[in-house]
Amino acid sequence: MSEPSTYIVTGGAGFVGSNCCAALSKARPDAQIICIDDFRVGTFRNLIEAYARHGLGAVSCEVVAQDWTYLHTLIGDRPIGIVHMAAITDTTVEDEAQMLDDNAGPAWDALLEATAEVGHRLVYASSAATYGTPPQAAERVAFPLDAAGTPDNIYGFSKWVMENAHRRVQAADTEAWIVGLRFFNVFGPGESNKGAMASMAYKLAQQMIAGQPPKLFAPGNQARDQVYVDDVVRCVLAGLGLGERTDPIPGVYNLGSGRATSFNALADAVRQGLGLASGELATEYFDMPESVRRFYQDFTLADMTQTEHGLGFLPAYEPQNAIAEYASYLQKRAGDKR
Repeated sequence: MSEPSTYIVTGGAGFVGSNCCAALSKARPDAQIICIDDFRVGTFRNLIEAYARHGLGAVSCEVVAQDWTYLHTLIGDRPIGIVHMAAITDTTVEDEAQMLDDNAGPAWDALLEATAEVGHRLVYASSAATYGTPPQAAERVAFPLDAAGTPDNIYGFSKWVMENAHRRVQAADTEAWIVGLRFFNVFGPGESNKGAMASMAYKLAQQMIAGQPPKLFAPGNQARDQVYVDDVVRCVLAGLGLGERTDPIPGVYNLGSGRATSFNALADAVRQGLGLASGELATEYFDMPESVRRFYQDFTLADMTQTEHGLGFLPAYEPQNAIAEYASYLQKRAGDKR
């Protein structure tokens, strides 16, 4: 199958989406790259930052300011590459009907059917939230793909419903090029506009850059799989057949670093990146509110075995080193803005 000449990124002005737009522009300079975003959460600043960071200069992709469902007016009957990042990602949203309709409603079903019928290449964002709190969390071992299915919140459930629809379409057409990626905790450049949904690495770095001690839920030994955004983007491109393997196997895969980083270790990595001594700005601990406790994952870790096999992808960044580099990046940007 020849490579598509057009790639569309939904949620393309968001954190991961903007980095995908830039990476596609770099990987396929002769292709048409289209960013669709309604700009409720995404911002043009993300695109500018992503293109500059990838050494591309000014933003070159086409930008369509519409809800992601506008995609259906663009895809037509010729195969294209689609990166579907648009979604409600705020895990504190409790409007179940809204979450399910936006993330996994009829428009999602129609996109899956069109992909199978026309032969599009589709890569979409699922989430580690589909796991909820599996037995592996208590054992502090990696989450295999089949441990998912009991999410703790409606966001995770909406992603599970997305996956179920994918599985139905894939079972009916095993050749359909559909790849779902369960994002674990993504951090890196481009998330400064995410507000409360920004990564812990970002939040702790901002606290310490401001001269404040980092604040963590007690006792700080909670651990999550932290994955750098550049690894995430590389995996998205691998799912499109633009990685080391040009024939990825359709399916749902974990996308993490394959390592669990404790919150205490994360804070230490931020200190290192900011050039602070290990005891400087000592961590302050506080009890987790019960409203958060209800859906909080104390431990996550991606089993990347199938991701390597099916997509030919393994992460390149060691989390603590990447967090330190990211903190340094944020400190420099903060200095440049003064």
